[in-house]
Amino acid sequence: MQEDGQGDLYTKYKELKEKLEKEGLFSEEHKKKIPLMPKVIGVLTSQTGSVIRDIINVSTRRNPNVYIRLLPVPVQGEGAAEKIASGIELINEKNLADVIILARGGGSLEDLWPFNEEIVARSIYNSKIPVISAVGHETDFSISDFVADLRAPTPSAAAELAVPDVYEVKRKIESYQDRLRMSLIKKVEIMKLRYDKCMSSVVFREPLRKVNDNYLSIDNLLKRLEASVKIKQEKEKNRYIELVSKLDALSPLKTLSRGYSITEKEGKIIKSKNELKKGDKVDLRFTDGKKEAIID
Repeated sequence: MQEDGQGDLYTKYKELKEKLEKEGLFSEEHKKKIPLMPKVIGVLTSQTGSVIRDIINVSTRRNPNVYIRLLPVPVQGEGAAEKIASGIELINEKNLADVIILARGGGSLEDLWPFNEEIVARSIYNSKIPVISAVGHETDFSISDFVADLRAPTPSAAAELAVPDVYEVKRKIESYQDRLRMSLIKKVEIMKLRYDKCMSSVVFREPLRKVNDNYLSIDNLLKRLEASVKIKQEKEKNRYIELVSKLDALSPLKTLSRGYSITEKEGKIIKSKNELKKGDKVDLRFTDGKKEAIID
């Protein structure tokens, strides 16, 4: 007797999925990038049926120069998992492709079981060449889908993901060329405007104008400096005359000119009568000279 419903296979599927997930085989950090322009596409699938024909048709339509290298393997039944794993290892060992497509059409869980085997999962994980898994229909998920570097819902979609549309790439390149051309034209126009602006500036039209302007500025500054010096000189002259006048007014000689005299004894000015006694000889200083006198 067997369990009704999902059965033993689904239980094995869940157990293996949980095991491999814990080991990190599904981790995004281990997934490799699909090459942008692969030259050789390695396909692991049955050599008969619509899968390989769909992959060839889609790939050659998108890029006629791409090379499809088919490595026929059984995709269901006993021993299929081992041959699929061996095929992946062979492509890596001989470096037969830039990217690998692991493909199969739809089917029951039993039909798709080789792609749920641990040996296949570990071969995909250990592959140095990126692997795209396209097993079953869009709603079918196998262990190989989780381990692969990229999952495609169908084999045709896998071919579209692996092979870029060269015509679209060509259109993009042409678009970039047009944008580059327009950018260069715009750049040249801007530089020409800058050139015209520079050439029309006063510096280029009248190169000596700036020098002459500076000469004028220097002349103006010199005139201002000379005027400032003259004003300062005149002020100092007036101040000198004023000081001389004050000094002259305070001079003893000025006092003498008004009829006064200075009495001196032995070169010392006499300020009081008590400094003199009878018989002292003194000098009387007048504005026009000295005379001797004796106190009587």
